[in-house]
Order: sequence, then structure tokens, then C-alpha cells
Amino acid sequence: IPYEFNQSDFNATVQFVQNHLDDMDLKRGVSWNTVRYMIGEVQYGGRVTDDYDKILLNTFSKVWFTEGMFLPTFKFYKNYTIPKCTTIPQYIEAINQLPVADTPEAFGLHPNADITYQSNKAKDVLLTILSIQPKDSSSGGGETRESVVSRMANDMLQKLPADYIGFEVKSRLVKMGQYQPMNIFLRQEIDRMQRVIMTVRTTLNDLKLAIDGTIIMSENLRDALDCMFDAMVPALWAKISWVSSTLGFWFTELLERDHQFRTWCFEGRPNTFWMTGFFNPQGFLTAMKQEVTRAQKGWALDEVILATEVTRSSKEEIMNPPSEGVFVYGLYLDGAGWDRRGVKLVEPRPKVLFELMPVIRLYAVLDDKEKSGKPVDKTKDGIIRTYMCPVYKKPTRTDLSFIAAVDLRTSQHPDHWVLRGVALLCDVK
Repeated sequence: IPYEFNQSDFNATVQFVQNHLDDMDLKRGVSWNTVRYMIGEVQYGGRVTDDYDKILLNTFSKVWFTEGMFLPTFKFYKNYTIPKCTTIPQYIEAINQLPVADTPEAFGLHPNADITYQSNKAKDVLLTILSIQPKDSSSGGGETRESVVSRMANDMLQKLPADYIGFEVKSRLVKMGQYQPMNIFLRQEIDRMQRVIMTVRTTLNDLKLAIDGTIIMSENLRDALDCMFDAMVPALWAKISWVSSTLGFWFTELLERDHQFRTWCFEGRPNTFWMTGFFNPQGFLTAMKQEVTRAQKGWALDEVILATEVTRSSKEEIMNPPSEGVFVYGLYLDGAGWDRRGVKLVEPRPKVLFELMPVIRLYAVLDDKEKSGKPVDKTKDGIIRTYMCPVYKKPTRTDLSFIAAVDLRTSQHPDHWVLRGVALLCDVK
């Protein structure tokens, strides 16, 4: 989320720090908690709307604004120190010695972040070039736009799954227990999937007729023709489905989602779930918590929280479902690596932007850990170290794509991974 931080924010912060230093008790020293709160929650934090952006801002304040900043060895990163100057020319000289381009490490990020930044910039340039290309049909001897799209429509119609038949789905859900939380969730997902399949089939058939001149080319059909030729997802489809970078990825995901729903409905509940393939993954987690709550005597849904256990197994190695909760697969770790043997976060390998996580068990526990009787992981020194890792549907990290937060074990301080921007992603395309 781009926030409009400006010079007035900086001036207000400097003025506050100056006033605080003028009024402070010399015996007590600087009240760092006050300074961090004013900067992270008020002066700059007042503009921040996302919870995890607020956590990042407060972490910067906590890491940098300490007594250690007055030590001669303090530095934000290599060659990034606080200049100790007495004249303006000395400050100018110190500024000129700073690198022209800041490296990701200066902000606590891994060098791999620069690859992501450069890739996004190149993608924006290419999309701009693509958007200003002429949309008229080719008058040369090559294949026209309409013939290319017509061929693509025929191919997609052949691969498009059949419609879900309402009474067949209902009869299967009755056998499985139609009032079970997970089966209610499945019915909702199938209804949304049927809407997508029906819309895609209608659009493709109408587009073929419009290309042949049988019906009028409407605005939606024109948009579908242009998007399909450019390998993009038509706006009408994206509105009722999910975000994807290209039409090929989107259609492949449609087939994979449909396969998971049909397998679950007509062959039985799977041992592992592909959480990326759900329209409403938050609803999936809520249904799971309802299931666990009903199985435990005296538990209430508003008293339980999500708990996680990262296994060492891949999807193919899971032969049976867990005794409680669900197994999920297909999550990618962004900003960090994963030690499968030690089951903890580690630094990512160079040039490896995303790492596929092993199967994760999700279950529910009472918010009171002592009451739930669940063990708490501790390191050798007795300190609990877990990083509260946010899970997002897509690489675009906003509150609209946020699903939940899971605890991942780490041997380093969690603040390190906050500055790294570590998150779990359901999809990296």
C-alpha cells in the first residue's frame, strides 16, 4: 500500500524529538518507549492502515531507536552510519559518500528483493508497451486477431469442465453429511465454481458467434477478444473469479480448482487440501475450527484460535488425514528459506525468490494455552521463538488478499523476519 509520507511528517517527528530531549530528566535519560510510540504509532504510523505495515514500522522504530544508536559502532548497514559532523560542508561530504542506489540490505531485506523489484519494473514496462499497441485486425497475409482468438476459444471449450448438476451434488453432500461445516463450505465453493464455468462457456460461445458475424460484438465480447489475444484475463471473468497474471495460468488454475472440488464431492474428502484453489480460504479455516470445536466438549468457536504444525512431508507422502484439523499444501515462502530437517526459518538461497513449503497441519486450540493442554515449543535457552507469518492469496499483499497468520519456528529474533518481509503466499504467479 503506497502511503503519502511527506516532509511535514519528518518535520513533526524532528520537532517532537527536540522537545522530548529539552524536557527529559537527565537522570532517567531518553524515554525510548515514548519515542518509538510517537514515531511508529502517531507521526508516521498515523497514516498506516494495514496491520502488518504498522508492525513493520514499529519494528523499524524498535530496532533503530535504542541506546545503541549512540555507540561509535552503530550503523544501519555497511556504509550507512549516523554522521558526526559540526559544519555544513562536512554533512554534504557525508551525504555524497552514500551509495547512489540503496541496496535492499539497507532496509533489512534480503538481496533477492532487488530481483523482485527489477522484475516488477520490467513487467510494468512490457505491459505499457502491450497496452498501446493498435487493436485493429491485421491487413497483411498473417493470421488475423479474430482467427487466433477463435482458435483459442475452440481449444478452451474442449478443455472446459462440464457443468455441475445440482441434484447430483446435493445427493453426494447428503451422503457425506450436508450440515457438516466442511461440506457446507464445499457446497458454497462449488456454487461459485459453477458460475465461473457457466460464464466462461457463455462468453466463448458468444465470442465465436460474434467473430462469425452472427451476433453483435458487445463491449464485454470486445474486451474478451482483446484480452485473449494479449493472453490476459477478460475483465468479466476476473470479476467473478481470481487474479492471475496471464490467461494461461488462469485457465490452468480453473482446471485444477475444478479437479479438487469434483474429487472432494464425488470421491470423498481428500487427505490434503490445496488452499490456493479456494475462493474463500478464510471460510475454509473457519469451517475447520467449527469442526474441531464441535469435537471437543465445552469448547466454543469464539474461544479457539488457529494453530499450525509444519511437517517434514510432501503432499505425496501423506497417506491419511490428521486426527484433528486439516493438512494443506501448495504454500510458498517469500523472503526466507525453510530448513526441513530443523523445521524452522533460515536465510533464503541466492536467486531463489520463493520456496515451496512442506505440508502444513492447521488445527484449532483454545486461546488459553494452559487450558488447551497443547505443548509450546521452546529453544534450548527456554525462550519461545516463533514468527507470526501472514498468509496471502497472491503476491500483492493487501488486506483484501490476507487470509490468516501462522506461527513459524525460528532460531533468530522474529524482528529479523519482519524486516525481511517474510510471508506465505498461496500463489506466486
